[in-house]
Parts: sequence; C-alpha cells; structure tokens
Amino acid sequence: MPQLPSSDETRADLFRLLALLWLGGVAARMPILAIPPVIPLIHDDLHLSETEVGFLIGLPLGMFALAAVPGSLLVARLGVRRTMLGGLLLTAVASAARSAAIDAVTLFAATALTGFAVAVMQPALPSLVRVWVPARVPLGTAVYTNGMVSGATAGPAFTIPFVLPLLAGSWRLDLVLWSALIGVIALLFAAFGPHTKDTPTGAAATSSRWWPNWKDPLIWWLGIGFGSTNTAYFGANAFLPDYLTTLGRTDLIAASLAWLNGAQLITSFSLLWLAGRVHGRMWPYLVFGPLSLAAFAVIMLSNGPWIVLASAILGVAAAVPFVLILALPPALSAPNDVHRTAAGMFTISYALAVVVPVICGAVWDLSHAAWTAFAPLAVCAAIMTVFGIRLTRYRGVPA
Repeated sequence: MPQLPSSDETRADLFRLLALLWLGGVAARMPILAIPPVIPLIHDDLHLSETEVGFLIGLPLGMFALAAVPGSLLVARLGVRRTMLGGLLLTAVASAARSAAIDAVTLFAATALTGFAVAVMQPALPSLVRVWVPARVPLGTAVYTNGMVSGATAGPAFTIPFVLPLLAGSWRLDLVLWSALIGVIALLFAAFGPHTKDTPTGAAATSSRWWPNWKDPLIWWLGIGFGSTNTAYFGANAFLPDYLTTLGRTDLIAASLAWLNGAQLITSFSLLWLAGRVHGRMWPYLVFGPLSLAAFAVIMLSNGPWIVLASAILGVAAAVPFVLILALPPALSAPNDVHRTAAGMFTISYALAVVVPVICGAVWDLSHAAWTAFAPLAVCAAIMTVFGIRLTRYRGVPA
C-alpha cells in the first residue's frame, strides 16, 4: 500500500489528514452511542426486557467482531480510501433505518446493519494512519481515537438536555439527526480525502494479506485487552440509564452519561499531547485499571450523586487503555499487515464485548437486583489491567 509523498510534508496537509481521521473516528462511534440516552424511550415504546436491552447494546459490537475480517478483505481488495468511504455511507443509511423500527426484531435488524457498516471502517482507520501519517503513528491514532470519543460523547451529552426537547421527545427523529451528521462526514471525506492510488491486489496476494494470523499471540493479547476495556465502557453506557431509573434517580441519568463520556473526551484531548510519552508504558494500566474497579464498586454500592463522580472516573479510566491499545497494531505491524492485525484484534475484542452485556442483562433479570449487572463489567476491568501490563512487555517483530 503506497504512501502519500506529501502527507507529512506541510502543516496544511497534515492538519487536513488529521481532521479527516478525526471525523472518521466520530462516525465510528456516534451511531452506536446515540442509543443509550434514548433506551428508556425505546424500552417503553417497543416493550424490551433488560436482556433485550443488553442484546441491543451488544449487537453492533457483535457485528464489529463478525465483519472485522471482511473489512480487512475490503481494504486489501478495494483500497483503504474506498473501504472507508463505503463504510461511512452505509453507516449513515443503516443508522437512520433504526428510526423506522416497529418492534424489537426490526430494531435489531437495523442495528446489526449499522454495526456491520461501522465494522467495515474499523480496519481501515489504523491503515489510514499508517498510509497518511507514517511518521506520526501515535499522534494519528490519538487523533482518530479522540474522534471516536467525541462521537461517543455527543449523543449522551446533548440528546437529553438539547436534542430531544427540540424534537418533541421523539427517539426516532433523534436517531435520524445523528445519522444525517454521519452523511455529512461521508461527503467531507469524499471531497477532501486524498486519493492514495492504492490498487487492489491480485487474488493470490489478497488471500495471504487479509486473513489474520490467528497463531500470532499478539492478536490475542490485543483482542482480549482491548475487548475488556471496550466492554466495561459500553456496558456502563448501556445499563446506567435503566439502573438509575430503578433507583428512582432519573435526575442523574443525563449527568452520569455526560460525565462518563465527557471525561473520556477530556482525557482523549490530553492524550493528543501525551500519547508519545505514555505509549508502551506500564504505569497507565497499573493506575487506571484499579480506578475502573473502584468506580464500579461505587456505582454498585451507592444510590446518590456519588454515581455521577464514579461515572466520570470510569470515563477517564477507560479512555487511557482504549487509546494506548489502539495505537499498537500500526506500531507493531508491517505496513501491509496493519489491517489484518487490526481485524484480528477487533474480531476477538468485540466478540467479548457482545457476550458480556447480554450476560449482564441476564444476571439482572435472573437476580432481580439491578446492581448485579455491573459485576461482570468489573471483572472486565481487572482483565484489562492484566492484559494491558502484558502488552507493554510484548516485543514481537513485525512480519
């Protein structure tokens, strides 16, 4: 996959490429995290159980796992730019289709297509970093992950206080609005994204360059480590609204979600300057892993404003390993292997992320104790700590 000669030569070009990477990150999270703020409305309208709520949150993550390898194949065959642009367009259409759901089945179908579309983009993003800004991989990764966090924050932060009042409380129109923004991003990417002139490879070459090397232990360390931090974050977004509703503290839903995602955003901006310094270090996992565990303990044991503080701490604690682990595929892989290493990581990580929220919902339904939904997420925080530390000691040689 050839590199753009001018991608790192001028500040204007660099800013344009980083801006596009940031927007790509926004589109990769905005449609997924637009759902949690309106879950109580969807819950009542479509009569979902808590297990179905867990499935609704876990379904796009499951598609991330199933479609990561096909996304790698598309990068190898079509090129990274075409794959990214196609993923953006499909995401906008599929995300909007969720607003037309008439029951749980149609909602799940539209959500699955949305997850598939986003999954197509995910192996493309680290490949774009390697192609567009090869001399600034930590910075490029920090920028697009900051976009992911920004996209994840937008829905929880603005939906309840601003968007829903403007749309007469309609969760359907709310989803249409966020989907339209993704369509705008697709148009910007088409207009300003540079043509890398990467051409599809032949069938023989493709077969050896898109399938992940499942025997490589790096893929498993990356997948389980990244999956654990992702699961803790998505699971908290999924169950906090209904959990606070059962506690009679609906007044805390907007603040808890805003701080959970807003704290991630603040941390992500800080990492734009610190990514190179903390990349490959052990101490972030030793600090932020236990902080995640402490935050979950407060959420499970408290029923007041302390939950808002715990949500903020959890947002910070989840953001750091999220950015650091995402930077590893382009840093440890050969240029033509980034997409397949990333695809293997995403397959494993999101397979984990789809199973755990369903377990959380099932535990809640069976125990009739709302706090138990967060216990599996606390286990994920502990796993992330162990695997994150192991990744800092990994010394694999790129193929």
